[in-house]
Amino acid sequence: METVSGVNNWKLVIRREAAGVAVLWAATCDARAALPEELFGLPVTALGDHALAPGQPMPAGETVLVTCGPMSEDAAWDNSGLEDLRLPENLERVGDYAFFNCRRLKTLRLRDTACRWGGGALMNCRRLDTFHLTCTGQEGELLAYFADELPRELDVTLYRAGEIAARLIFPEYVEVYEENCPAHHFDYNIYGAGYGYHHCFYQKKLSLKAYDELWRPMLGMEHDEDCALRLAWWRLRYPAELTERAEAGYLAHLQAHALDAARWRLAERDTAGLRFLLERTEWSREALSEACDLARTQESPEALALLLEEQHRRFPAGADKSFEL
Repeated sequence: METVSGVNNWKLVIRREAAGVAVLWAATCDARAALPEELFGLPVTALGDHALAPGQPMPAGETVLVTCGPMSEDAAWDNSGLEDLRLPENLERVGDYAFFNCRRLKTLRLRDTACRWGGGALMNCRRLDTFHLTCTGQEGELLAYFADELPRELDVTLYRAGEIAARLIFPEYVEVYEENCPAHHFDYNIYGAGYGYHHCFYQKKLSLKAYDELWRPMLGMEHDEDCALRLAWWRLRYPAELTERAEAGYLAHLQAHALDAARWRLAERDTAGLRFLLERTEWSREALSEACDLARTQESPEALALLLEEQHRRFPAGADKSFEL
C-alpha cells in the first residue's frame, strides 16, 4: 500500500484511467473529510459502484493510504461516522449505490460538473439535506437530480466565483399510496408544500422565477412555518434574480415574523444577519426590548450592543417626555 499526504485520512482502492483516477473503494475515519483532488499527478474523476458504502469489502486494485498525521489505532474505517464530505472538483461520474447506507452523511460539497450519477447512489442517506454547490452554469441538472431523489427539506448554497450567489430552501413533501378498500385500489396522495419546489426545473435548468412563484401558493396550504421563514430569509439575503414582486412577498413574511427571525439569528451568532434584519423591518419598542432580553440570555454582547443602538435610534430617551413651566 502506497502512502501519500492529504488533508484527511483515507484508505483507497483506485484504478488509473486515461482521463484520471477512478476511486473504486474509499473509507475514512473522519467525520468531516475531503476526497483527494488528485493522486499521482492525475485528477480524481470518478467514484465506482458502492465506493463509499459502509461495510463493503475492499476490492482488488491499487491501494493507497492518504494520511494527514497520526491516527488512532481503534479508528473505524467504514464511513459510519462520515457527516460532511467534499468531493473532488474534477469529479464527473458517480457509480451505482456509491453512498449507500451512509446514514450519518448530512452535507455534500461538490462542483456542478459531477452530473452523472448511478442508480441508488444516495439510497439510505437519511440525513443528507445540505449541499454546497460550486456553479459553472450546469448546476440545474445536478440540482434537479438531488431534488428528485430526496423529497425531504433541502438546504442548497450556490457559489459563483468563490462567492455565495444564492441559498435556496426546498421544502419537504411526502408521496403516499393509501389503500382504498371499498374501491379495491390505492390512492396516490402528496402531502407537504414542497412538491412544486422539488420540480421547478425546465429541461433540467433551475428557474428562480418559477421557484419564487411557488411562495404564495405554499403559504396558502399546510406548511412548516420555520421552513417558510428560512426560505424567505435566504432569498432576501442573497437575492439572485429576485423580482420586486417576489421581494415584497418575502419581506412581508419576514416583517410578520421579525422576532422569530431575530431569535434564530441570535442562536446562530449572526450579528451581520441581525443588522440586515433590523435594516429591512420595522420594530416596536416592545419587540426590540424582547430581542435585547434574548441577546442578554444568550450572552451575545455584540448583538446586544447592536440592538441597544437600534433601540436608542428608533426610540431615543426623553423623546416622549413633556415639561410644564
